[in-house]
Amino acid sequence: MTHQYPTPQHERLAREGMYRPDFESDACGVGLVAATDGKPSRRVVSSAIDALKAVWHRGAVDADGMTGDGAGLHVDLPARFFDDAIADSGHKVRPNRLAVGMIFLPRTDLNAQESCRTIVEAEIIESGYTIYGWRQVPVDVSVIGQKAQNTRPEIEQIMIAGPMPDKQDAREFEKNLYLIRRRIEKKVIAAQIQDFYICSLSCQSIIYKGLFLAESLSVFYPDLTDDRFESRVAIFHQRYSTNTFPQWWLAQPFRCLAHNGEINTIRGNKNWMKSHEIKMASLAFEDHGEDIKPVIPAGSSDTAALDAVFETICRSGRDAPTAKIMLVPQAWQNDPDIDPAHQAMYEYMASVMEPWDGPAALAMTDGHWAVAGVDRNALRPLRYSLTTDNLLIIGSESGMVVVPESQVIEKGRLGPGQMIAVDLDEGMMFKDRELKDRIAAEEPYADLVKGFQTVDDLPPAPAMSGMGFSKEELIRRQTAAGHTLEDMEMILAPMVEDAKEAIGSMGDDTPLAVISLKPRQVSHFFRQNFSQVTNPPIDSLRERHVMSLRTRFSNLANILEQDSQNEDVLVLDSPVLSCALWERLKLGFGQAVAEIDCTMSTTGNAIELRDALARIRTEAEQAVRAGKTEIFLTDEDIDEDRLAIPMVIATAAVHTHLVRKGLRSYASVNVRAGECLDTHCYAVLIGVGATTVNAYMSEPAIADRHIRGLFDGMTLDACLARHKKAVDEGLLKIMSKMGIAVISSYRGGYNFEAVGLSRALCNDLFPGMPTKISGEGYA
Repeated sequence: MTHQYPTPQHERLAREGMYRPDFESDACGVGLVAATDGKPSRRVVSSAIDALKAVWHRGAVDADGMTGDGAGLHVDLPARFFDDAIADSGHKVRPNRLAVGMIFLPRTDLNAQESCRTIVEAEIIESGYTIYGWRQVPVDVSVIGQKAQNTRPEIEQIMIAGPMPDKQDAREFEKNLYLIRRRIEKKVIAAQIQDFYICSLSCQSIIYKGLFLAESLSVFYPDLTDDRFESRVAIFHQRYSTNTFPQWWLAQPFRCLAHNGEINTIRGNKNWMKSHEIKMASLAFEDHGEDIKPVIPAGSSDTAALDAVFETICRSGRDAPTAKIMLVPQAWQNDPDIDPAHQAMYEYMASVMEPWDGPAALAMTDGHWAVAGVDRNALRPLRYSLTTDNLLIIGSESGMVVVPESQVIEKGRLGPGQMIAVDLDEGMMFKDRELKDRIAAEEPYADLVKGFQTVDDLPPAPAMSGMGFSKEELIRRQTAAGHTLEDMEMILAPMVEDAKEAIGSMGDDTPLAVISLKPRQVSHFFRQNFSQVTNPPIDSLRERHVMSLRTRFSNLANILEQDSQNEDVLVLDSPVLSCALWERLKLGFGQAVAEIDCTMSTTGNAIELRDALARIRTEAEQAVRAGKTEIFLTDEDIDEDRLAIPMVIATAAVHTHLVRKGLRSYASVNVRAGECLDTHCYAVLIGVGATTVNAYMSEPAIADRHIRGLFDGMTLDACLARHKKAVDEGLLKIMSKMGIAVISSYRGGYNFEAVGLSRALCNDLFPGMPTKISGEGYA
């Protein structure tokens, strides 16, 4: 298979046309070999090289027949090899801890090369460590193609004498090296130097990777054939890039993991991490908190982003198995057989991190654990073999390493959400249940989540909590909201009658909102995204057990903190609120509520709309800074002189503003929207940041039809329940199109494309959301 590289034509289309490089959506080969007795051996490395050669067919090949998509190997740092290299360079090997950085430098710009070396050396020395020197990594360029050669970096290693073992343990040294690397990266970016990348800077491991074919790895890097390269674990990866163009730095493994699949929730995960990192940095890294921001570097692929967050969690003190279940958990919400201790653990994990969901087969290490795991659906297989000579071989396919059947103790595959791991320090292997039992017992998770409340813990609804409008008032409000008689007949009525979304015709000839002669709601300018290429959608009917609409309020916990921060947390089964539940929430949250009016003058223009949004943003920010944890946005106060601001715009304005100010994770954003009627509008509101949605015009409209006897003997409560069920089912269906299983991973993810909205407006309100056809702005 051939794969074209980014060309000047691609760059021009991205710059001038509608082409987006980030739409290039992996059937990679991934796995690891680990010594279950925790003893380093040459066999681990050689087996991983053999396994990589065996999955060559899982990588793409360019037209030149020699340039690959990327392949690599992550192994323990071979101290004996580098001690000899240091001695050969004329230096005396110290008894200090050894660290090595594997670095890609700009090859053609010698001035930039020297600037990079200066930055790297200065940062290491300023941190109190000693440099032995640089080592040019020997490479055999005869095995790479012309395109790989054209972009090949200068590959060098810097050898470092760290602290004495009795002064600082390996974990603390590794954490300091992580901070050093992040400071180096920032300074190189500030110097506007390109083509610089640190593959690894570690006292525990080293990574060899590049744009060659899988079978060429140990030829291109002769180091890997040296018998002194021994390891307890080796992670291998052969890349088939469907979501990014091949580049040397994007070859895997990354610093902690390698991944086959896609992260369907990546846009939402990246957006939420901007909020999480504010709290993360201050706790585990104290005065160095600013060094780790942004946690996810700009331009990262989905795997690089996941690796960056995984590494940060591990360097903060949590181990690799815990980081895995925090980021890529099993489907626990609807599992009636789940262990209560495991449920409490997952409940707590969900309170601090949205799942990174998508087809995922993962091989991971933090230097102390070797872990392999899959996502909640297990749509990317991992098969393992355990041998009599203490090897765990796990990867995308069976038979990657030739092992006589007489030496195989056990074979198997990982099921949905499962993992298998080796404690490299203790020399012990753990299967899925053992791992989760161990992690669940490490913290009193049941106590940490015992303060979680449900809807039954809320105060009862006020006597007149429903939206009771007169017939005339109802019609006026429906007109103001843009609702039509056709909407009542074709959208609302079927949702009550069938408890499902209405089925439409494929011959829909309704014009796009941007070219329609009729006024259209803002949500009509949004087109839902679908999963593509190798990341399949979920069947929301047959795979319901992996999906969840559970919605959490007061999501204030710090990802890196293990103490209880979950008092008075409320969990609902759905983000869809009735009018009565809206009032109950306001009563239940009491002094934590800040209600913000989202209307403006009917004589308003573009400037007044901007001013109104600025007011709403300011009120929201001030409320959060004053300790309010529940923002309630509402457009219900419309009258002859006040016009509802489109709630999609108001919601996005508040969400993006709080994200930019680092405050979004301190508050929930609850939205009462008169315009909201169909499931698409619910999805848009949640997709741009709403925690919950109350479509308060639906209930009186249903009640009006009920009074007129149009619902064939059903009680009003039954009608409202069927309507809510239809909305819930519709949200699940919309999420499933993207392969997203949990509403928290969909929220704030902007999983849409704007058709006919101004680029300036989108940049302001929906950052990162594509808008190929510009159009309507604030005016």
